[in-house]
Amino acid sequence: MKLMRIGPVGAESPVVRVDEDNYIDVSDTFRDFDEQFFADGGLDSLRDLVAERRNEVLPFRGERIGAPIARPHQILCIGLNYSDHAAETGQPVPDEPILFTKSPNTLVGPDDDVRIPRGSTKPDWEIELGIVIGRRTSYLDSVEEARASIAGYVLVNDVSERAFQMERGGQWCKGKSAETFNPAGPWLATEDEIDTTNLSMSLDVNGIRRQTGSTSTMIFDPHVIVHYLSQFMVLEPGDLINTGTPPGVGLGMKPPVWLQPGDVMELSIDGLGHQRQNVVGPR
Repeated sequence: MKLMRIGPVGAESPVVRVDEDNYIDVSDTFRDFDEQFFADGGLDSLRDLVAERRNEVLPFRGERIGAPIARPHQILCIGLNYSDHAAETGQPVPDEPILFTKSPNTLVGPDDDVRIPRGSTKPDWEIELGIVIGRRTSYLDSVEEARASIAGYVLVNDVSERAFQMERGGQWCKGKSAETFNPAGPWLATEDEIDTTNLSMSLDVNGIRRQTGSTSTMIFDPHVIVHYLSQFMVLEPGDLINTGTPPGVGLGMKPPVWLQPGDVMELSIDGLGHQRQNVVGPR
C-alpha cells in the first residue's frame, strides 16, 4: 500500500494511492496516519478496508500533498551512512551508526516551500530514504526482528544548514531543525511493497543533477539501523528515521555550493515518488 495525506496544512486527510491519478478515501474510518494509527495495528485494518473499497476510487484533483505521516514523536537521523558520501567528505567510514536528532516540527509535504532560516549562510540539500516505525520497539534481539517493526519507507529531504551544524558548537541538531527542513513523501510505501537494497536516488537543483546514488552503498541498512537504535532508546509508532545521504551535497563540492532563495530542488527514489520544493528566504 501507498499511504498519503492530502489537503491544506493542518487539515490533511488520510488516503491510499491507487495509481498516479486515483486514490481511495479512508478518512471516515481513520482520523490520521499518526502514532495511534500505527500503535493500534492500523495497517492491517487499512488493508482490509482498501480491499473492500477497491471499486470506490476517486481522482486526484490537484490537492496539496502533505507528509504521509502526521508529526512523529521523534525524527532520528543517521550520518555518514553511504560509503561514497563518507569519501566525499574526507571522513572515515563509521564503525557504528552516527546518530543525531531533528525537530519533529520540521516535517512538511513533499512539494512545500523550504524556507532558509535567519542568519543562514550555508543551506544544503540531502536526499534520503526514511524509515517509519510501525510499533513500539526496544531491545530487539536480532537484526531480523527489525523487519516487523517497520511500517514502511518514504522519500525525505534532510535539509541542512552547515554553518549552524558545524560552526556553532558542534551540535548537529542546530543545523537540521529549522522550519520546513524535512520534506517527506509523497507517500509511505509499506514494508512489504519495496525492497530497499538497491533503490536509485537522484536530486537536482535548478535542473542540474547534484546527487545520484543508490541504497546499495548504504553502510548500515534499515534493519541494522532499527535494531541498533532499539538498544539505546524506545522507538515509538510513527517515528521517522532518516538514513543518510549519497554523495553530491553542496558541502562536498569544490568550491561548496549553497541553496539560495529562488532555487528549485527536485528529488526522486525508485518506488517512493518525486518531490519538488521552491527555496524561499527567511521570514
